[in-house]
Amino acid sequence: MRITGATVLLTGVTGGIGGALAAELAAMGTKLILSGRRPEALEPLAERYGARTVVADLADPGDVERLAREAAGTDILIANAALPSSGELLDYTPDQIDRALSVNLRAPAILARLLAPAMVEARRGHLAFVGSMSGKTATKYSALYDATKFGLRGFALSLRQDLHEHGVGVSIVQPGFVRDAGMFAATGAEPPAGLRTVSPRQVVAGVVRAIEQNRAEVNVAPAEMKVLTAIGGQFPGFSERVQRRASGADRTLRHIVEAQRESR
Repeated sequence: MRITGATVLLTGVTGGIGGALAAELAAMGTKLILSGRRPEALEPLAERYGARTVVADLADPGDVERLAREAAGTDILIANAALPSSGELLDYTPDQIDRALSVNLRAPAILARLLAPAMVEARRGHLAFVGSMSGKTATKYSALYDATKFGLRGFALSLRQDLHEHGVGVSIVQPGFVRDAGMFAATGAEPPAGLRTVSPRQVVAGVVRAIEQNRAEVNVAPAEMKVLTAIGGQFPGFSERVQRRASGADRTLRHIVEAQRESR
């Protein structure tokens, strides 16, 4: 799928990674539709990139359906919006759980359902979901976030098989710890010892590669994280024991939880 000249719907544009994606997509000559919850943050982006904007809260089912209607004619969906959702499940209210599940998993699925029929009819298009390496192996204080990212990965990879015969591509892009922008960078935490970060630019390049090469899965992470998550996915008990012994890991995770508490 060629990105240049395509109509692209990008959600979560007011976050750090979303902003980096918007800049790259605009430079590539796309017709951008940008979505976020805050109109005051969307307006300057509309002016900067000559984009259409749609204010929508993806925790609101009505807003999700309205976004799909207003973004009719989308060639490429980049579902980037997400809530951090870190912390112990027992600290969450039922409403907070619903919000995390709605934004991180339900909204991408509904947008795909509502936008894909036109792509199927045209026999062209792409659905790109921005997940996380947390969708490959479980970590402490991340039960809710991991649930949404495991679910998003399974959804994307299965949907890819369903839409293949119709000429529509589907990808999951999974970053590790991202520095300088995004939900991890916003916490000010340092990654656990021995794990490196990636840049927003690397994430953007991963999304572009996924779409243009129709890749099933693109993991944007250093080699050591790719190895550890691959092992963790196959041997969860072993991974749990390794994480418990990792120097400073619990301290880092607690820092992240506290920094993200107000984002639930």
